[in-house]
Amino acid sequence: MITLPEDYLQEMQTVFGEELPAYEACFARDAFRGISVNRLKITPEALLPLLPFPVTRSPFYRDGYYVSAEEQGIGKLPLHHAGAFYVQEPSASSAVSLLGVRPGDRVLDLCAAPGGKSAQIASCLEGSGLIWSNEVVRSRAQILLSNYERMGIRSGVVSSLYPEVLCSRLSGFFDRVLVDAPCSGEGMFRKDPAAVAEWSREHVLACARRQLSILDSAAEALRSGGTLVYSTCTFSPEENEGVIRQFLESHPDFTPGELTESFGRPTGVSCGIRITPLENGEGHFAAILRKTGDASPWGTIVSGNLTKSEKQAADELLDIFRELPHGRLKLQGDKLYLLPELYPETAGVNVIRAGVFAGEFKKNRFEPAHSLFTAFPPSAFRRVLALDRDDPRAVEFLNGYEIDCDGDKGYTAVSYCGMVMGFGKCSGGRLKNKYPKGLRTV
Repeated sequence: MITLPEDYLQEMQTVFGEELPAYEACFARDAFRGISVNRLKITPEALLPLLPFPVTRSPFYRDGYYVSAEEQGIGKLPLHHAGAFYVQEPSASSAVSLLGVRPGDRVLDLCAAPGGKSAQIASCLEGSGLIWSNEVVRSRAQILLSNYERMGIRSGVVSSLYPEVLCSRLSGFFDRVLVDAPCSGEGMFRKDPAAVAEWSREHVLACARRQLSILDSAAEALRSGGTLVYSTCTFSPEENEGVIRQFLESHPDFTPGELTESFGRPTGVSCGIRITPLENGEGHFAAILRKTGDASPWGTIVSGNLTKSEKQAADELLDIFRELPHGRLKLQGDKLYLLPELYPETAGVNVIRAGVFAGEFKKNRFEPAHSLFTAFPPSAFRRVLALDRDDPRAVEFLNGYEIDCDGDKGYTAVSYCGMVMGFGKCSGGRLKNKYPKGLRTV
């Protein structure tokens, strides 16, 4: 049983009131676990019969499901490697539901790592528009990028920049902005006892100051008429209602948004919801803010003709794909990228990855990248080794072994239950495994 700090319980009295004993009793039970389905790869209707464990619907997101706390090894399943779902605490998915993403939107996830909410946003975009995911801590941004590749996000950008730098450079560019702000983590207490030990009133107040600063930056990146959602995984009124009130006071061009979702409990601001273990989630706060005014066109989107070298690269891709993928090919040195169609001109802004890393030229020989294959469905490729749920070669492939392949010679996509999870090079009835060593299960 976790022992909660006395001053924390005193603060929670203002949040829970007479329900405080019921909240404390939750710490004797397992934390909630869940998954969010990735529509870039598969529909919920197709995925659920394939899962080797039972799930129940979550109220927080259209494609969210509860998973039993007893289920182990979910991250090692071929379905997970194929990007069919993201393991995500159920209430964490609520913020994207409030964001109201529609296909074609340009969306910024400003504090994005490890990538669960970005994966949701990309799923809602259905392969259109643009998702820009930023994480200021570089090591965490690399984890974010890895999840991008697994989930098959190709109309996206990953960056590691301070919010004020990124948002000033892309002023007014985004239709929707999500700020899932760093917080004191009170909603993590049931899952992570270390978070309890780190809690203090001083930390709460320091978080609130940082959160308000991040929100100030986010406001600049949002276009007039756009939607901003602020979220945390803390119950703290200072970090939640207090931050929203201060933001609205200092930004007269923003108004509280209208809540249409039925989940969560009311908060001290009309535009916010709070989810606690009493509402069957670990803990989340989210609030909707609207920027007044009419949208106006923004800057320059990347365009232009292919260079001679890029045309040669296109020929290489046509040996792999049935037809050239949409987007703009960009050759940087020996590395080839497929940029999103809505990627903005960003001179002076360094990004980790824009679009899909397609591969690189080595001594005039093109070697495709893992991310090139995971970003597209099996139907896009000339050669596909299709594995079903019961095919033992799926696990052998994830372990890094060579497997039998009766297809034509050349680079071959490896699909599992209709989703590409990697590739290899087929020759003489065998597939030389190209699954990245760092992702292998053994």
